[in-house]
Amino acid sequence: MGKSDLSILPRMDALLASPALADSGLPRSAQKAGANRVLDQLRRAIRAGETQVPELHILAQQARQAAEELARPGLRQVVNATGVALHTNLGRAPLSRRAAEAVAQAAEGYSNLEYDLDAGKRGSRTGRVEELLKELTGAEGAFAVNNNAAAVLLMLSALTPGMGVAISRGELVEIGGSFRVPDVMARSGAKLVEVGATNKTRLSDYQRVLESGEAQALLKVHPSNFKVVGFTQSVAVEELAALAAQYQVPLLCDLGSGALGPGPWPQDYPTVEKWAAAADVVCFSGDKLLGGPQAGILVGKDEAIRRLKADPLARALRLDKLSLAALEATLLDWRDGVSVPARAMLEAKPQDLRQRAEELAALLSPLCPCEAVETAGEAGGGTLPGEELPSWAVALDPAEELEAFLRGWTTPILGRIHKGKLLLDVRTLLPGEEDIIRDALAAWKGERP
Repeated sequence: MGKSDLSILPRMDALLASPALADSGLPRSAQKAGANRVLDQLRRAIRAGETQVPELHILAQQARQAAEELARPGLRQVVNATGVALHTNLGRAPLSRRAAEAVAQAAEGYSNLEYDLDAGKRGSRTGRVEELLKELTGAEGAFAVNNNAAAVLLMLSALTPGMGVAISRGELVEIGGSFRVPDVMARSGAKLVEVGATNKTRLSDYQRVLESGEAQALLKVHPSNFKVVGFTQSVAVEELAALAAQYQVPLLCDLGSGALGPGPWPQDYPTVEKWAAAADVVCFSGDKLLGGPQAGILVGKDEAIRRLKADPLARALRLDKLSLAALEATLLDWRDGVSVPARAMLEAKPQDLRQRAEELAALLSPLCPCEAVETAGEAGGGTLPGEELPSWAVALDPAEELEAFLRGWTTPILGRIHKGKLLLDVRTLLPGEEDIIRDALAAWKGERP
């Protein structure tokens, strides 16, 4: 088809002048981008042989919808009704009110990020966070970087460059994004020395490579994102600490999840305090179980932490002011006994969840067929593998149609389909999100014939 076929397209200025776009209140750039998207679709349709062009006001409405989509941030609030508290794809831990307010305050103006107000000169970026970490864990020193993989990299780079580092074959884990412990070790300059077998590693395995001189450091990695059961054996951190002391080599530990003291985790789950008392350095995540922002936290002996902080890599991996503000506020919550949202979700009692599910079902029942049902959630984020969390949800029908509609709602609502029903697990709902679900279902009911 020739160029003349495109003459039936409306003019750009006419489309932009249409009330649907002109009165939308959207940025001019978004209006133009939306109009261009609609016109491009029309050009392709005409070249494919279609000659029908909708009326101008219909095209303008389509352009407005496209403009609204283009103006919307890519990172958006969603309602997590999956029952997975630390959902990696949904940003893991929601921040506490204190942490969110601290981030807003740090973002809206200047702050004393690296300025000592008492001394009137440059100060430490992470000083306050370090003091809180030492108070909470009992460690001599502390430091924080931008995630736990960075913490492992810094720990090995600063303390074991060129050294043989012994690690159990059963602890050569892979974390999200296909990053593996051997790869991190190779990048750090440490030399991987595998000991034991996948399912069984004994103290004598570590002792052998220390005795031969093949290894000059020990690394223990907690397999926090998987569980090996059956014919297994591993070496406790206290035993490794005694062996490291005997051979005068450092013991480094990657705990993965930041479990502080007693909480909603199994009784035998290793805590930061326990491992920090035994190792030279322990690193863990700031959002897994701790419920704060993404961060990699290192605690341990003062001399080892000082070496980490002095390493050039520390600057490349350091936390920004917003993450520091959120982390400090989260640690203050833990110090003051305030339950952060992630911990509250993990600790929620089944009877309380049942009541919430029944109340939500009563709220939604006028809008669609639903009922409160018993189900099971999980911690998520690679924590507490194999541990189910008894929970309650509202089961909705029709599942497929509702799942797609709710996922596309103004504030996307994400549940899970199980046995032909869409389940909205109340464990992971934040206060007020029930109203968002109700409004979405009201719109869904109104749109259906």
